[in-house]
Amino acid sequence: MVKSRPLAVLAALLVAVLTLGIAVGASPARADDEDESERTLTAQLEDSASGNTPVEGVEITVTTSDGDEFTGTTDADGLVEIVFTSPAGTPVTVSLDEDTLPEGAQLRPGTKTELTVSSTLSTISVDFAIGPDNRDVETKLDRIPGAIYNGLLFGLVMAMAALGLSMIFGTTGLTNFAHGELVTLGAVCTYLLNVAAGIPFLLAVPMTVVVALGFGWLQNRILWAPLRHRGTGLIAMMIVTIGLQFLMRNFFAYITGSRTELYDDFTSPTGKDFAGLFTYTGRDLAVAAVSIAVLTVVLLALSYTRLGRATRAVADNPALAASSGINVDRVISIVWVVGTALAALAGAFLAFQLGITYQIGQLVLLLLFAAVTVGGLGSVWGALIGSLIIGVLIELSTLVIPTDLKNAGALALLIVILLVRPQGILGRRERIG
Repeated sequence: MVKSRPLAVLAALLVAVLTLGIAVGASPARADDEDESERTLTAQLEDSASGNTPVEGVEITVTTSDGDEFTGTTDADGLVEIVFTSPAGTPVTVSLDEDTLPEGAQLRPGTKTELTVSSTLSTISVDFAIGPDNRDVETKLDRIPGAIYNGLLFGLVMAMAALGLSMIFGTTGLTNFAHGELVTLGAVCTYLLNVAAGIPFLLAVPMTVVVALGFGWLQNRILWAPLRHRGTGLIAMMIVTIGLQFLMRNFFAYITGSRTELYDDFTSPTGKDFAGLFTYTGRDLAVAAVSIAVLTVVLLALSYTRLGRATRAVADNPALAASSGINVDRVISIVWVVGTALAALAGAFLAFQLGITYQIGQLVLLLLFAAVTVGGLGSVWGALIGSLIIGVLIELSTLVIPTDLKNAGALALLIVILLVRPQGILGRRERIG
């Protein structure tokens, strides 16, 4: 009876968060009672030829898709705000009257006097460059330290989710395509607790981990354990994970309204320069410290505790582990609980970089697979090393390819590893197949 109390508490907290999520999803996350057609254009003109002094008296016109024109003139601070009416998302044309530029002020070569802007935001900002380009442009070599820093930070956070994925694969042999949605669970649950329920972020994160512990136990109890006991094959169970993936993703889309949200706390930390190499924030250091601490605890527990040795025994040979007296079902249940909690904690931190969106799992799932495969299938240390390699690689790849394609470098490395060393860096051949 006593043992059932923690499970009852976990289940109650999980039900409370799900109820809060449904309530939030049933109504708009942010009421918008204002007229959506009233919008504002802002521009601030400065002349770089004279020390970025404001440019006054320049006439700027906004022309809507209906042909309506709204005109404004820059003030003594070079600033102009033009209020106009146009449906959100429809393009508008912003034009600068070059004849109104003061004497000596010239548009920078290549700068257009007419811009077409399409945005769903109520406030639109435009820029017309005046004077020569005096900016100190950063070279690719200058960006390398920052890219490595960002890659290591991203890799540390991703390592927690990859570690959970590797543990589940190692003990069950299941390739869990829904693991990315467990990452989304952490971001959305923290958002609900922090924004909808008004709980401080520092308290919302551990509460999210508790919810994830309960969800990990629940999904194994009602889904994966019955399938295992029924003798369901791994391919069939993998297909079940794909179905669970789409179910959870659409549920999260319903809760968030398919919008990208932000936490109420720590969203705009002040950056600090480190020896001119890169910029860091206190939030980054806290995230890295927590990630390192959690990874260290889990890895040491797997190496030196009785439960950790039992987990490794089940991963190596479940039948032999069972015959030696190890409760295989209990070990697998704990792995699901811990793996879900690790993924949720990673999601709570990744939301700072990716925003709170139902697509977080979709964005990181292939990267998690790449990290686990590169490091070594079934190797927990390999999951850590693979995550760090993938994190640094995708950030360094932005030096030579567009940012939108940076994940392609990680997938290319995955292909190379599968061709050259399919068992991964720390994997063993006997674990494959």
